[in-house]
This record gives sequence, structure tokens and C-alpha cells, in this order.
Amino acid sequence: MKVYSAIIERCTQTGLFVGFVPGFPGAHSQGETLDEVNRNLQEVIEMIVEDGNPVLESEFVGVQNVVVA
Repeated sequence: MKVYSAIIERCTQTGLFVGFVPGFPGAHSQGETLDEVNRNLQEVIEMIVEDGNPVLESEFVGVQNVVVA
């Protein structure tokens, strides 16, 4: 089992959750709920990995808050 970090945003125009795995080409999806986008991402990643483990283009490090005065 491998765990991937996904970035999830909400589209202001459609209200859908949009998710992607940083550095993982093609690993992106959307859904009406967080659970749905998670399931959709899982399916996409499973399909990509079926062709062999892809080389990630970058590594997710984390999220930082940036304070602007």
C-alpha cells in the first residue's frame, strides 16, 4: 500500500472539489464531496500505477501560511 498526498480545492464557479497529487502527472479529479474526490483520485492513481510505478516529478513537502501585512 502506498499513500499519496493530494491537494484539494473548491472551484468557486462549479462548487466542485478539485484534487490533484503534486508531481504525479495525470493524477487529478473532481467530485461533489470530499469523499467522492478521494475515491475518484484513488481510481485514477490505480489506473496510472497499473502501467508501472511512475516517477514523481516533485515531492509534496507541506503547506505553509504566508502573512502579508
